[in-house]
Amino acid sequence: MNLTHLDENDRPKMVDVSNKENTQRVATASGIITVTQEAYDMVVQNRAKKGPVLQTAVIAAISGAKKTSDLIPMCHPLMLTSVKINVQELPELPGFKLEATAKLVGKTGVEMEALTAVSVGLLTIYDMLKAIDKGMVIGPIQLERKSGGKSGEFLRAEDKKSF
Repeated sequence: MNLTHLDENDRPKMVDVSNKENTQRVATASGIITVTQEAYDMVVQNRAKKGPVLQTAVIAAISGAKKTSDLIPMCHPLMLTSVKINVQELPELPGFKLEATAKLVGKTGVEMEALTAVSVGLLTIYDMLKAIDKGMVIGPIQLERKSGGKSGEFLRAEDKKSF
């Protein structure tokens, strides 16, 4: 199998999508951040000194999705039609799960936008809590599902939920 971001001389290239059809494309990614009980309590009780942590993470995640092509060299700039972020409290860790769904009608997928959104959102939580918990752990960050395009559907085996 050839890597699509290498040319015939093994030099980096941006994939030419000009001959592809526009299709609806959707991708969902998720990630987890584990924090101390003290940090978790500050977030859920909205007592963090830097402000509303989860709301800020949602805004940062959306911004991250929109800036993906500025951060990842071979990504195409995309006209996203939707970026939806969901944050779930995980008191048993303690921590938080952030899920991002990116959508568009276009010639290339939105997996990288969903993954970048999750990464930036979780890093924002880290940034806002690092004064009280430097031992936070981020991960795994993973693609959960995608649809559209030539490669079709992908659904992570342990998650059988549909779009």
